[in-house]
Amino acid sequence: MAYPAELLTLSSPEWAKEYAVSQSKTTTVQSPVSEESSQENVDPEVLAFRANFESQSPLDEIIREGARRMLQAAINAEVEGFIATHSDRRDEHGRRVVVRNGHLPSREIMTGAGPLEVQQPRVRDNSVEKENRVFFSPNVLPPYLKRTKAIEELIPWLYLKGVSTGDFAKALQALVGEQAKGFSANVIVKLKEKWSGEYEEWKKRDLSGKQYVYIWADGIHVKVRLEDDANKKQCMLVVIGATADGKKELLALQDGYRESEQSWSELLLDLTRHGLEISPKLAIADGALGFWAALRKISPETKEQRCWVHKTANILNKMPKSVQPRAKGDIHEIWQAETREDADTAFDHFLKKYEAKYPKACECLKKDRDVLLTFYDFPAEHWAHLRTTNPIESTFATIRLRHKRTKGSGTRRTSLAMMFKLAESAAKKWRRLRGYEQISHVVEGRSFKDGIMQEIHAA
Repeated sequence: MAYPAELLTLSSPEWAKEYAVSQSKTTTVQSPVSEESSQENVDPEVLAFRANFESQSPLDEIIREGARRMLQAAINAEVEGFIATHSDRRDEHGRRVVVRNGHLPSREIMTGAGPLEVQQPRVRDNSVEKENRVFFSPNVLPPYLKRTKAIEELIPWLYLKGVSTGDFAKALQALVGEQAKGFSANVIVKLKEKWSGEYEEWKKRDLSGKQYVYIWADGIHVKVRLEDDANKKQCMLVVIGATADGKKELLALQDGYRESEQSWSELLLDLTRHGLEISPKLAIADGALGFWAALRKISPETKEQRCWVHKTANILNKMPKSVQPRAKGDIHEIWQAETREDADTAFDHFLKKYEAKYPKACECLKKDRDVLLTFYDFPAEHWAHLRTTNPIESTFATIRLRHKRTKGSGTRRTSLAMMFKLAESAAKKWRRLRGYEQISHVVEGRSFKDGIMQEIHAA
């Protein structure tokens, strides 16, 4: 592919040097803003997000200018290509009918690099027959685009934090500054409807032939209330799966009750109805979920692994705070052991050390002994992924309910759509499983002991 000269010029450091020199000649001094007044009543998480957008260093300015030039060059190149494609269209005098005709008004596009001002060349088709005229619409700059996906990722987060539609403009300005004025309540409503439709389409997707070797399940209570008191105990049921090539995908997302077998049965049966027939080799989840009872009926051959993060928290909650640091270290000795035998030794040591004084804590650990150590039967390269439900926790941590719910109320449909958009955004950053090459051996049913694949002995 031949790149336009303007784009190639941007690969040289010379333009950046010239730009930096030109900018260094002028210094803008802004009036100081009281930190106390500007941060009053602002959520700490909002401040953290805002910090990502407000940097004004020279490097940021160079990056922003480079991004603007590259975007403008890409638009210009697309226009030239469009005109070249229609160069054979001529009038009766042999003149081209598809030509450039000045520029459209400048537009400010909000991006992750900040607001970028660009101009789109105007293209005119002078064909006599109006019905045969062609119209140019750049792929890189869709009509009326004033936001990029990077900025729209904030909207689901704000919604699930309990921010009402009417307060979105103010909240977004706290995050990205005055450039967010274009996010009116009407825009937010339209985006909600669009994303709800995308979620409904995603739910109907065909899963025939798909295989998820590992799955992680959890129930997420979000900070926004769901519609009415009848739904206040509901949460978002989430399942993430790892494919045979080690890629993580959002597998299921619907509302229900965390401890309800019925809710999880409906979710798993819905996956089956859409073509998912191959059972996963291992499922990872918290022991309190109704998920396990449902899984045993629908996919009894799937092995079970309890989440060590949930288990550790549950054990420590049954012990005095003064004891918790030492107990936590002893728990780590169990699941960080190199072999199952060493883990069993550490397990017995914990029970012997704490059972007399803290029987409830030890019972919490003891009742799930076998299913806490299942990961030893899988490749050692995968252990870090299989011991916890971190793929789900890390994706939804910022909107998980930690304390009391907000006063804001959300609809079931929109809340699910927002969770879906959060996961969709996070999925772009998900990495393959470490040692994903080993998954083929798991699929084949090869035996692993202490994370090491065992040799097959000929009969």
